[in-house]
Amino acid sequence: MRSMLVSTALCISLFTSTVLSVTDISAADINLSIDAGDYDRVNVPVRLLVELPKNSLDATVANIVLSNGTKTTGQFVTPGLKYADTKKSKGTRELVFVAPKLESGKPITAEVSISKSSKGKTQYAWDESSDKHYDLKFGDRSVLRYMCEKLDESTPARRGETYKVYHHVYDFEGKNHLTKGPGGLFPHHRGLFFGFNRISYTQDGEKRSADIWHCNKGEFQSQEKVVQKDTGPVLGRHLLQIDWHGQDGKVFAEELREMTVYNVKEGHLIEFASKLTSKVDNLKLDGDPQHAGFQFRATQHVPDKTKKLTFYIRPDGTDKPGSFRNWPGQKEHINLAWNAQCFTAFDQQYTCCYLDSPQNPKPARFSERDYGRFGSYFATEVSKGESLNLNYRIAVLPGEQSVDRVDHLSIDFVNPPVAQVAN
Repeated sequence: MRSMLVSTALCISLFTSTVLSVTDISAADINLSIDAGDYDRVNVPVRLLVELPKNSLDATVANIVLSNGTKTTGQFVTPGLKYADTKKSKGTRELVFVAPKLESGKPITAEVSISKSSKGKTQYAWDESSDKHYDLKFGDRSVLRYMCEKLDESTPARRGETYKVYHHVYDFEGKNHLTKGPGGLFPHHRGLFFGFNRISYTQDGEKRSADIWHCNKGEFQSQEKVVQKDTGPVLGRHLLQIDWHGQDGKVFAEELREMTVYNVKEGHLIEFASKLTSKVDNLKLDGDPQHAGFQFRATQHVPDKTKKLTFYIRPDGTDKPGSFRNWPGQKEHINLAWNAQCFTAFDQQYTCCYLDSPQNPKPARFSERDYGRFGSYFATEVSKGESLNLNYRIAVLPGEQSVDRVDHLSIDFVNPPVAQVAN
């Protein structure tokens, strides 16, 4: 029953083509109706499209008062990839806020007061002062680092450091990377990364292959431009154009990659969305569980010092350290709604929750390792000019989390509350 509810709700929320219209807005005059659905919610992101009038196009934030007595801050941003196929006008904005508490079976209303200034609120900001990486900060605290240095083929070592783009995740103090960079054990695994090691296609009339995971035959990923970036008190986001190059250096696919960080009460809540468009004929994406798909690799501190403490939390329960599942050794390790890794780094314990979407291609084959790499991959084909659309969410939380907690995070992702402008 839960899977049917999740799939149905996700189809409605991700692929709706309706833009909610707001007319004659005054300084404090947007009314919403919000339905939590069949689940209680705590600190859950809520997203919807609104159409702002001409005199409010530069609105940036909103003060939101919910009828259940709670208050929160909203942020108006450029509509994300979730709404890529939705008809939009010049005044269309995405309103995003984190609802402190919503109860199942008790729809509520909300009053929204729009503002053109976020002065006085701690907020996200992108630091792009380096040509090697961009940092997303919340106030003075670093949250993400996007590694985007231009390919350097001066030496094999420099090529290995620059042949792919990926994101680091910081600890909650903004000091240490909880994810891995170049070097160390299995240097081809890095941070939050997306790629495939068994790619085939036809280009210029010739059959070709590529490995965008190891990139050891001339392949590489390159950042081409930052398409859009949004910052404020509720979220930090950027949309990137990333080209995938084959062994001859030619582009065979163009990706729009969107990374969003939500301001939640605890830990990091990070959303990954991707639109990968084929530039060639017969593009097939394939791989193996360790070197394909969307994956998380924990810091090198884990294999060096703490891998014996690593364990996994799954929908069927919490396992013990030293027990890991990998497809195809465990053929049932596919199509999980979520998987979670509990690891220790820099004298702190963390749980990284990997939340899949039922709309991503299936079967999704999962893999786990004690040194901190885990995730899933699938095999699919993308016709020339067509696109592969993906969506995942990562939650990094302090300490060991329960099965119930991670399950609720998954529900919040794939079956979010329904919010709309009230008549």
